[in-house]
Amino acid sequence: MIGALELGLIYGLMALGVYLTFRILDFPDLTVDGSFTTGAAVAAILIVGGTNPLLATLAAIAAGLAAGAITGILHTKGKINPLLAGILTQVGLYSINLRIMGTSNLSLLREDTLLTPLREGGLMGTAVAVAIFAVVALVFKVLLDWFLHTDLGLALQATGDNAEMIRSFGVSTDRMKVLGLALSNGLVALCGALIAQYQGYADIGMGIGLIVAGLASVIIGQAIFGSRTIVIATLAVVLGSVVYRVVIQLALMVNLDPNDMKLISAVLVVGALVLPQWSGSWRIGSRLGVRRTQVAGTTTKVDA
Repeated sequence: MIGALELGLIYGLMALGVYLTFRILDFPDLTVDGSFTTGAAVAAILIVGGTNPLLATLAAIAAGLAAGAITGILHTKGKINPLLAGILTQVGLYSINLRIMGTSNLSLLREDTLLTPLREGGLMGTAVAVAIFAVVALVFKVLLDWFLHTDLGLALQATGDNAEMIRSFGVSTDRMKVLGLALSNGLVALCGALIAQYQGYADIGMGIGLIVAGLASVIIGQAIFGSRTIVIATLAVVLGSVVYRVVIQLALMVNLDPNDMKLISAVLVVGALVLPQWSGSWRIGSRLGVRRTQVAGTTTKVDA
């Protein structure tokens, strides 16, 4: 279970990136599946080549920023549908990632990574590692909160809420979309780089279906913990990522087939989307029932 908490906190960075496009920009970005692997591939090949792990991770972030910017440019300048723009970038990144790694799987087991001190100290799988990953996730959450409260961040939010209105104030919504997509995929690539170092390898297929996990984290987190303010919403996203990984771990512990994990993820997303609507319908139905009772009681009194 400790491993699930560690993974949940690391994947929380990816969930923050998905939140930025899905909730803030209202942009269905499918680049995530490709940029996650790009981050892992760039970090892995540089670490194997002897680059300092920190610099390799920063390079992974830069690669993610570039991937997101490409999707944004395809959409804003090429006038390509948002879904299609993300798919095109994702498909292109598959070949690029293979070129970067030179193979479909790249091992990091004998290399020094950012997590090597934790492994050598026997801290992986302990509360100390969970606390460290929690601090990392919290730092990026706070940075995102700060950014979204700056003038640039407010313009980004306004672009997602009402693009025509913010354009009337002279803001370039095209630039905002490119910026938002770049930042989102930068966070996703950072997550990919850390996951590669955590599990000891980078694989060409490690990002497949990741968008579902990201959406599950965002939707589950906000359904459970709320989204009244940016600060609460981003915290809910990180906690949602932890909840999602814990649920997956529990599913594995009851001997469910690992091949069914994608199906379980899809079911979790459907449940998180549908249950709040059912809950709202139930509340409305209850209120209507109370009002009908009150009206019936009033009518009876009048007749009497």
